[in-house]
Amino acid sequence: MKLRFSMAIAATLFAGALAMAADSSMTGWISDSQCGAKGANDKAGTAECTVKCVKEHGAKYVFVNDADKKVYVVDAQDKVAAHAGHHVTVKGTVEGDTLKLADITMAAK
Repeated sequence: MKLRFSMAIAATLFAGALAMAADSSMTGWISDSQCGAKGANDKAGTAECTVKCVKEHGAKYVFVNDADKKVYVVDAQDKVAAHAGHHVTVKGTVEGDTLKLADITMAAK
């Protein structure tokens, strides 16, 4: 009985780990690590501010998820640079606070 229960728990945990590792799609904003969620908007000057913080202040590009306002550091900084300050849809995997980016496109209006 204990063996079956242990196997059931192990299978559940393994399935959960696989689900978390799967590519997901999220919509949100490309901001910088200094402003984080505060820079996730379409106000005038936001894109320029984001680029300036990255280039001049050593910040990193981050993705701010619309659904929960969680901030993820993007692993592929070069792929998101052209989308600084933009509302985008990203595809990739999340590992902790890092988004391993597979694809990025402009979000539908």
